[in-house]
Amino acid sequence: MNEKKKTYRIHHVIGNNFVAVLEDGQEVILRGLGIGFKKQPGDLVPASRVEKIYALRDPEKSSRLVQLLADVPSEFLDVSTAIIEHSEKALGCRLSENIYITLTDHICFAVERLQNGAAYPNHLLWEIQSFYPSEFSLGQTALDLIDRQLGYRLSEDEAGFIALHIVNAEINGKMADMIRITEIVSRIIDIVQAYYSIHLDERSLDYGRFLTHLKFLGQRITQNKYTGERDSEFQGMLARRYPEAYRCAGQIRNGLQKSFQILLPAEELTFLTIHLHRLALSMGLAENEL
Repeated sequence: MNEKKKTYRIHHVIGNNFVAVLEDGQEVILRGLGIGFKKQPGDLVPASRVEKIYALRDPEKSSRLVQLLADVPSEFLDVSTAIIEHSEKALGCRLSENIYITLTDHICFAVERLQNGAAYPNHLLWEIQSFYPSEFSLGQTALDLIDRQLGYRLSEDEAGFIALHIVNAEINGKMADMIRITEIVSRIIDIVQAYYSIHLDERSLDYGRFLTHLKFLGQRITQNKYTGERDSEFQGMLARRYPEAYRCAGQIRNGLQKSFQILLPAEELTFLTIHLHRLALSMGLAENEL
């Protein structure tokens, strides 16, 4: 069938610009200007009037999105969609479809808090700006889109929260995990700077590489999926060859155990030592190789 001539039969109306239809037995949401206005179940919608199709693969998520749209104004999903599509284009990747639910819900409550004068401070704002600069920039763009489309100017704290939603959707994780990962990375950075008595240059390429390793480490910790085992002989060789890096890695292990009750396995200590040595080498702080 010619896509331009295709029609959809409405299963139920969600709002003036949103309707739900059934495709292969699964509920799918369609967005289009006025496609739900004065419509009833059973009415037809031409495909040419559909601007966006939300065909979430997980039936449970699809049901949650339908329920969310029944509780919040549809323009909140409109602005979320604009933020998501802009972010995907800027990052060059597809984000987890769950962000349509989580981001829409977050923006709705953020606006509600603004209306009630109940600001919610983002205690991880500095860390988010430092660890996820690309996503934070997208969060700032999101504030402009929300202001333009909804007429509410949210604070910079909210740019940080939106950035975390984007990062979360990049790795298809949970928001609680992203907060935990950010806190873990922040604690490790503090330990490294204190151990070497330095302030790491956040603009340097070496810092960026080290930060990438820490993000993946944090992800492995939250998912309890650690790297493959290294033999004890190799670990002993690293301890002798890079003693300062190895001692710093040990302090990191102790710090994570004290702050988060996380016990890093030996193989993660090995990889930390290697990355710490590379970082120290780039700063001229590495010990001589034996």
